[in-house]
Amino acid sequence: MFEPPVIQKLTGGRLHFQHGPIDVVLKAWGAERDVALAYTAASARFRDILGELVGELGELRKPMDENPAVTGPVARLMVAACRPFSDVFVTPMAAVAGAVADELMATMLAAAPLAKAFVNDGGDIAIHLGSGESISIGVAADFSRSAVPALNGNVTIRAEDHIGGIATSGRHGRSFSLGIADSVTILARDAATADVAATLVGNAVNIDAPGIVRRAARELDPDSDLGDRLVTVEVPPLTPAQIATALKAGRARTEDYFRHGLIAAAAITLESFSELVGGETVFPTAEPSGRSQVIG
Repeated sequence: MFEPPVIQKLTGGRLHFQHGPIDVVLKAWGAERDVALAYTAASARFRDILGELVGELGELRKPMDENPAVTGPVARLMVAACRPFSDVFVTPMAAVAGAVADELMATMLAAAPLAKAFVNDGGDIAIHLGSGESISIGVAADFSRSAVPALNGNVTIRAEDHIGGIATSGRHGRSFSLGIADSVTILARDAATADVAATLVGNAVNIDAPGIVRRAARELDPDSDLGDRLVTVEVPPLTPAQIATALKAGRARTEDYFRHGLIAAAAITLESFSELVGGETVFPTAEPSGRSQVIG
């Protein structure tokens, strides 16, 4: 069904893992022997992840209110991450990229002590920071000139922030969105939680307006877990009032997640407008974020 997994070294001491739709870049810092042990463990674990997920896709595509029953470690992480958010429609697939990142991070840390590390699964990033460590994440949100956003800031995360994951969603991402946000970036205790929250906030940034094109997810991908739900295909230029209405809806959902301790911070972008929730300590120099990339 899929080609064998690809595992290769990149510059800067990074590793690249690719298998089917999973595309990961990771890096660890620490004693040379510990980093080698962590990389060996992560490489071995990665080889099995896709097969485990494919074996449980039927359950993983079920809405949470149907109580999907799974057994694999990554699948269990996906279900657990979605459970606090299951008052709205969501399937465990909303957490897949973040959960893969979390699983690989946990595997590395079980193999050896590390000063710091990241696992970047297509922009959904698991982070480990030892005492006194920090990491900078490059962010981009401006889609006004190109389908590829420009890097327009960075977020510095410190160990004392207790943030273990950052994830981004929106209508420009790899997955379908029910909403119209250009990007939603969430910081949370782990990558799977951030992944789910970003998806659901992105869905909430929404309005009905002429010119917005939506199609049933099943028409675009017969295997989509969203079924016949309408996903956003195209958004025309919007008026400031329309943008404000859509952002207000997204902010309301974000503030609810923040109040309940599910997320640490969020940045939402729609055209040239943005909202920031809970990000005063972690978004001090960045414009609200979009696709994320580790800087160092």
